[in-house]
Amino acid sequence: MYPKPIRSKSSVSTTDKTQGVHLARYVGFFTLGYVLASTLFMLIQSKFALNAQLVVVISVLIGAFIAVHKFIKHQRRALNRSEANRLSVASVVVVWLLTALFFAALWLWVFDSANRTVFMEMVKLQPAPLLSALVLMIVLTLVSARLGILLFNRLLAPK
Repeated sequence: MYPKPIRSKSSVSTTDKTQGVHLARYVGFFTLGYVLASTLFMLIQSKFALNAQLVVVISVLIGAFIAVHKFIKHQRRALNRSEANRLSVASVVVVWLLTALFFAALWLWVFDSANRTVFMEMVKLQPAPLLSALVLMIVLTLVSARLGILLFNRLLAPK
């Protein structure tokens, strides 16, 4: 009944491409890269002392590289700003959910009652340092993921 609006060819191609991209696969690539790099650094840390924050940042950068590289390889284009934001936040959420799952597994299968009691007393006596350290690690992970995704997106973008 009403005439269809006339759109230019370029606007149709960019909107159709960005609406159809599901980032779950690339969040998985990010997480896989992060877990593999973290595992490798755990093995290295058994021989050499490494800074924990440095290990987190390098692991996140490796995960960001893998996710952006796979996205550009599959989609043949760079991430736009909203996709980069969604990928970085979703990746950090998944990484920290896996970290919480890992800690729960340690709590249930590795810690005995004495270790649990000591940990609970430590949390009750001084919760602020533990909470601030957790928040700082989450922020560090989010910032390094965001910067890594933007950096690798710009470096690996097809010309």
